[in-house]
Formats: sequence, structure tokens, C-alpha cells
Amino acid sequence: MAKVSPVSIKYMIHASFKAEGPLEKPDVIGALFGQTEGLLGEDMEMRELQKEGRIGRIEVELELVDGKTVGEIKLPSALDKSETTLIAAALETIDRIGPTEAQIKINKIEDVRGEKRDFILGRAKQLLQGLEAKNEIGEMSKTLTEETRAAKIQEYGDERLPAGDLSGNEIVVVEGRADVVNLLKNRVNNVIGMNGTKLPKEIAKLGETKEITLFVDGDRGGKLIAGNVISNANIAYVAVAPDGKEVEELQGKEILMSLRKKVGVKDFLRMLKYSGTNGNGAGYVRESDRAADREERAVEKSVEKPVEKEVEFVGDAKAKVRETYEKIRGSKNAILVDIKFDIIRKVSPRDVPRALDYSRQKVFAVIIDGPATSGIIRSCDDFGVKHLGATQFSAVENTRVNLISL
Repeated sequence: MAKVSPVSIKYMIHASFKAEGPLEKPDVIGALFGQTEGLLGEDMEMRELQKEGRIGRIEVELELVDGKTVGEIKLPSALDKSETTLIAAALETIDRIGPTEAQIKINKIEDVRGEKRDFILGRAKQLLQGLEAKNEIGEMSKTLTEETRAAKIQEYGDERLPAGDLSGNEIVVVEGRADVVNLLKNRVNNVIGMNGTKLPKEIAKLGETKEITLFVDGDRGGKLIAGNVISNANIAYVAVAPDGKEVEELQGKEILMSLRKKVGVKDFLRMLKYSGTNGNGAGYVRESDRAADREERAVEKSVEKPVEKEVEFVGDAKAKVRETYEKIRGSKNAILVDIKFDIIRKVSPRDVPRALDYSRQKVFAVIIDGPATSGIIRSCDDFGVKHLGATQFSAVENTRVNLISL
């Protein structure tokens, strides 16, 4: 009987089983071959697939508990993705093992190659850190270099704020972790993030001994955040991203240009009374005094705005999630919605955690046309999302978000 070389294994099927009576390992193996025979056609017979080396040696671990048998099955596969899932689904049709009734459940299908790729990238980062030479080897080298710099991120203070090297006298304060990562990638190391729009106490304390430059997004929200921070901490300068751009998406040259155009706090507050400015000192167009007063009142309101009581959703949330899913079915995208199920933002699934981090609106539900990874599920928990709809879910224990299968 042929074996699959460890090099050729693509996937590993992990299953668990329960049987009503005592069993031996040969009973389980026999049931897997015998009760799946003829289900998927001649080309997918498990005996033949194993002889051809397309599935490997099946491993079974079992134990007897109170007269019943429980255990786990591992089945290595060199088949493609769709064929492997067919084999996995066929295993769940088995209802007897040996002389007793039994039930088999597929826990997960693991992509073995994905772990190898993760190892390769992680090891490459370690090797790059140890290199003294700085030879450029194209785009791959650039990516590794940026990732290595971003890996230097650390946590500061009791609130565990994302930060770089704060040993100097000058520091740059940004809104969130993604901003910190982007600045570290582009050689700005003296940076710390607020983890949101509210000013942490640690940053207020830093302002007492260090010269702080506040670096905010180039939109109205960035200006309002700046007004809040200026009112609660000793800020020396304010830098603003180019109009309509966020700090996390800036290229290296844009970051340096924005920081060079930083202005004093008094000048920045004066700019808020004018329209047509992105906060970097360019293009003032004076409005009437009434318009300037409106702008100033908006900033003051943002500083003193009380915390709003969360509104409870009334109705069948599961049905509403599935109804809203029809708007993106087939698009392979994800959407963030508020409590009224109005779309806040549409992003790719892999960008959901970052979108939650930077959303200035309360996200009530996330709906994905595709699978929800463990990282997405944990992010929804972290940011208080009530409902998460997806076509399938990774296994995550003790999750608080309501998972809705689409």
C-alpha cells in the first residue's frame, strides 16, 4: 500500500468521532474504507487513492470513556482542494464503526503548505535582521525590510499603546496602530499611537516632558481629533496628511513632506477658522466670521461631546444580516453596517480588522461574502461588533460576537 511523501501532502483532514461501544483502531480504518465505497465513483475510491499515493496513512487515536469510544482521525491528502473536501464530507456519512453506532465530525481541513509559507516568511525576516550588508534584491527585499522595521513595534504604558522608540526628546503622536506601523516602515521611529480618537493618559504625561507633534488624517475627522487632543495635552506642533488621505496609507515622501510642514498649535487653531486648508499651511480662503464661528464650535463640540447611550436593535438580526448579504453576494467583499443596517464601509475581507480599528462610527454587524478567519472574529470581539455573517467560520473559542451562517 503506497504512502504519501510528506513533501507532497497538501491538506490534512482533522476529524473526531464518538461510538456507543468499545472499538479498536482497525475497526475505525475499516469503516472509513468500507462505508465510503461507491459514494464518490470509481475515481474517488479511498482504497484506490491510497494505493496511488494520493491519500496517505490514516492516523487514529482513541480512548474508552464510560464504555464508549471517542477519538480523533487524521487523514493526509495530496488531492486538490475540491477533491479533499469531498473526501472529508464523505467521512461524515459513516454511521457505524464495527458493531456499534457512531458519528464522525470534520473539525477542520488544514492547508499544510500555508504553514510552510508562514515559516519561510518568518525565518526570512529573522535572517534579514542578522544581515549587516544592505544589498537590495528587488521588491521582495524592500518588503522584507519594511516588515522588519514594523516588527520593532512595542507596547507603551498601562494602556499598551503601540509605539516605536520614545527615548528621544521629540515624538510623533498618531491615531492608531496602522499609522504607527506605516511610520515605522518609513523610518519614522519616534512614534506612538492613541488607539482611537480618545486621548490616553500616557500621552498627556509624555507631553509634560517631551515635544509632541500630533500627526492626523487629512479630513474633517482628523481636525476634530486634533482639537480634542490639543485641549487635553501639551502639544507643540500639528502635522496633517494631504487632503482626503489617511496617515496609514501615505508613502514615505508624503509622510516626510507632511511632517516638514507641521505648524504650531496657535497657527493650526487659526487655520480651523478658514476653509480650503488641509492643515499644512497651504491655500487659505477666508470665510465670513459666522462660518469661522461654526467651525470653531464644531471643534469644541467634538471635545466635550458626551458618550451616547448605545441603542438596542429591535427585530430579527439574523434575518436582517442575511437580507443585507444579498447586496454583496458574489462580490467576495465585506461590509460594515450600523445598527440601522446602513453600509458604513465596503472593504476586502482581509481589511476588516483595520476598517474596524479606524471606523468613526459604531459598527453593529460585519457581513462577509466568504469565510471569516480567526483574526476577523477576534477583531469583531475586540471592537464590540454584535453580529458577524459569513459563509463559513474558523474555530475560535469563547467568542462573544453572534456568528451567523450565510
